[in-house]
Amino acid sequence: MNPRPQRVLMVCMGNICRSPTAHGVLAHQVAQAGLQAHVEVDSAGTHGYHVGEPPDPRSQAHAARRGYDLSAQRARRLTVQDFSDFDLVLVMDAANETAAAALCPPDQRHKLRRLTDYATRHRATEVPDPYYGGDAGFERVLDLVEDACTGVLNDVRPSAR
Repeated sequence: MNPRPQRVLMVCMGNICRSPTAHGVLAHQVAQAGLQAHVEVDSAGTHGYHVGEPPDPRSQAHAARRGYDLSAQRARRLTVQDFSDFDLVLVMDAANETAAAALCPPDQRHKLRRLTDYATRHRATEVPDPYYGGDAGFERVLDLVEDACTGVLNDVRPSAR
């Protein structure tokens, strides 16, 4: 019998820039490693500003240049149920951590972490929101996310458990 897949949820504020990028990067890394049966990825936002919308066109364009397709994703809001349904709930920054922690049942608190906790090459403690910036912000998000997602994948791959 195969063990249940590890389920990873990426969380930012609106679920249109950082968390869909992290979702797409980790899903790509999972597929590249042939681990689709072992690791599932999703994303959500702490706020409902963009529910049902696709990722920001700039996020999609920058991700596509690196080989990641975010086009099928749609924004949704983080729920209390997500803390039961997912093994890891990875937030992008302190504000998202505070908002997610407010929803998180105390017995699920161990699942809530920052994505940057898994980074190995970058020393950032947050994935900065690129929404109001230019191209460099979206590239910085990808740099941080690629690094951290590699760490996440190494942590959740079946041989690591």
